[in-house]
Amino acid sequence: MLVNSGLATGFRWHPVPVVAMGRLRRRPFGLSRRPQRCAVVLHRSRTIASVNDEPTKDSTPQPAAPVDGEPAAAAPAEAEAEEQEWWDDEGMPWKKKPGRADYWCLAWFGFIGVFSLALLPIRAWAYANAPDILAMVTGGRTAVAISGALASQGQMPHWPIVLIVASILSLKFDWVYWWAGKLWGRGMIEVWAGQSKRAARNYARAERWAEKLGPWAFLVAYIPIPLPLMQVVFVLSGATNMSLKRFLIYDYIASTLWLVLYFYLGWRFGEPIVDVLAAYAKIAMWVALAMVAFIFVSTYLAQSRKAKADAAAKADAKQD
Repeated sequence: MLVNSGLATGFRWHPVPVVAMGRLRRRPFGLSRRPQRCAVVLHRSRTIASVNDEPTKDSTPQPAAPVDGEPAAAAPAEAEAEEQEWWDDEGMPWKKKPGRADYWCLAWFGFIGVFSLALLPIRAWAYANAPDILAMVTGGRTAVAISGALASQGQMPHWPIVLIVASILSLKFDWVYWWAGKLWGRGMIEVWAGQSKRAARNYARAERWAEKLGPWAFLVAYIPIPLPLMQVVFVLSGATNMSLKRFLIYDYIASTLWLVLYFYLGWRFGEPIVDVLAAYAKIAMWVALAMVAFIFVSTYLAQSRKAKADAAAKADAKQD
């Protein structure tokens, strides 16, 4: 082994025989009789390696290096999981950090959900008492058909206004789905499809239909079939960079054609429909109250199931 002799005359290297565990056999060039650590010195004040038979009090244990073929420690992975941002969750439609437009679009979806829930009991009452107002506010096909039935019996002379306003307001929330496609691509479709295996199959089937039909998909989307074709068509319109103007034109034409058809069917079978409405009007208030109770109960049960699922997931994570 080579060590610096420590002479003031300069750096000179001298061979020093050593024994196991770093003990010196003889003391060359003025070294004391006291056993010293054997070291390789690059400069007079900088030691880059040392060997000693016993660890000193100041020494700290170092973690053992991972052996090849063995899994690395799980601590970095856990730290990375803890540092994951909330917006990076798989249940979110975006693939990047959201901005102001993303928050606004998601807030609109929340408003649509609240509006739809609040409208359930109102619909139950308005079908029998104010179908014209309901048709103009919602643009719903059932309310438009009832309006046609009442118009055929001379009970709704302002039916042209009802039909025109309903055709316009039927698009009131459609642009939100187009905007979601513009911002997130297929993000919202992936969120909806991720709810269950059945939902995944239905949305995949709806996407295939939308791609095959092209612009005709707007007309087919309003057919009451057990497929989420309408939402998929609207989202894919934004995802494929269709302009908002073109989207609204296609949507308005398709919606108006279907509303006119429903209005005609109501007009054609007007008298039986009016008789049914007269009988339904007697229980409309009770139906509305039942819908309110249903909303509260279903919301409570859904929150309870979610709380139990979260608690079970946390318990499993602690056991792991």
